[in-house]
Parts: sequence; C-alpha cells; structure tokens
Amino acid sequence: MSVLPSPQRPSPPPILDIEASGFGLGSYPIEVGLVMCDGRSWCSLVKPEPSWQHWDPNAEAVHKITREQLDLHGRHAKDIARVLNDWLHGLVVYSDAWAHDYTWLNKLYEVAELVPSFRLENLRALLTDDEAARWHELKLAVARRAAIVRHRASSDAKLLQMTLQALREPQHSISSVV
Repeated sequence: MSVLPSPQRPSPPPILDIEASGFGLGSYPIEVGLVMCDGRSWCSLVKPEPSWQHWDPNAEAVHKITREQLDLHGRHAKDIARVLNDWLHGLVVYSDAWAHDYTWLNKLYEVAELVPSFRLENLRALLTDDEAARWHELKLAVARRAAIVRHRASSDAKLLQMTLQALREPQHSISSVV
C-alpha cells in the first residue's frame, strides 16, 4: 500500500504595508515593510524629503514613529525603491490599504526617479465575499494568538499574510499559521 504525500499548503502571496505621516493630501510614506512568500521580511524607515512636511499627530499615536526617528534612521527613497525592486521584481504584491499604499508608493518612486519592477494589487481581490466578511474578526484573533502588538509596516504585513493563511485553512487552527 502506497502512501500519498500530503498536499503542501500553497505559498502565501507577498504582502507590502506602508506607514505614513497621515492621511490625505500632503501625506507621505514613513516606513515600508514587506513579507515574502517564504516568510522572509524586510522593513525600513523612510527619510522625509525636504518638501514632505505634513505630519499628523494622530497617525504618530498609532504607529509611534517620530519625525526625529525618520531624520536619524530613515533611508533615502532611492535606496528603498531599489531594495523593493530587487526583492519584488516581477511579482504581484498585495496590500490591504491599496488606495493609500499605492499613492504613497508612487510618491516614493517619483522622488527616487525609478519605476516599480512589481505590481501592487488590493488584497481584497484575493478574498471571496464570505472570506471578506470574516476577515476582521480572524485578523484580530491571529494578532492575539501571535502576540503581534506593534503597529509597524513589517509586523502589519506579516499579520496580513498570517490572516490570509488562516482564512484559507479553516480546517486548521489559527496556531497552524502562527
């Protein structure tokens, strides 16, 4: 009697998340994080351009990144865009806040005078209506189980990827993706 190999869990898609100085006109990216299909992750603070002046204290209260931290530890937009292009070349990458992240990513690439080597898509496109209805509650449960408390770009990207995995594996417990 032969034993069939157990089917492998499909690789989750790469996820990108961006923290920003606020919302609306004048806001800009302050941190970019991503998690790849294989679980590798990368994150960087973004050094603001001289013309990037908008700062929303309410956004800072959420992400806990100060303008001073960006000035001291942020990388230049061109450096970040090059890393993103290297890591994500030819891939479709997903974001849960596509409209905002797309705008901020464009701002980053425009300043860097580069073009993304990847395509950013809305994470919602991967979900059925039933999955979308369960998303928020499951995301909270995954965050609690994984003890993810830091609201930062790479942590958020990892949480999104873990939630997508948990959503796709209802026969498994949340612990199977944590």
